[in-house]
Amino acid sequence: MQDLGTSGEACPFSFNFDAATFSVGQMVSYRVPDRFPDFPFVGILVAVHADYVEISPNDPLSPTKRMKGTRESRPVVTAEEALSEATHA
Repeated sequence: MQDLGTSGEACPFSFNFDAATFSVGQMVSYRVPDRFPDFPFVGILVAVHADYVEISPNDPLSPTKRMKGTRESRPVVTAEEALSEATHA
């Protein structure tokens, strides 16, 4: 993610794209392809499991919101997960 602002300006975020090394507290870029196919989202990993992750979207209006995502370089979250008000325990 280069050249988002002025010429030569780098993206201010640092993401982990290596699913094998995911750990709680890391910032990830996640996708919601069934609703927003070309739009990247930013979240924080709050739980890492063998076959999925839990992501906080850092929404100040829903500070406890958690979304289940796939465990891959850019996790996939369903639109139902991303747009629901529910949280995961």
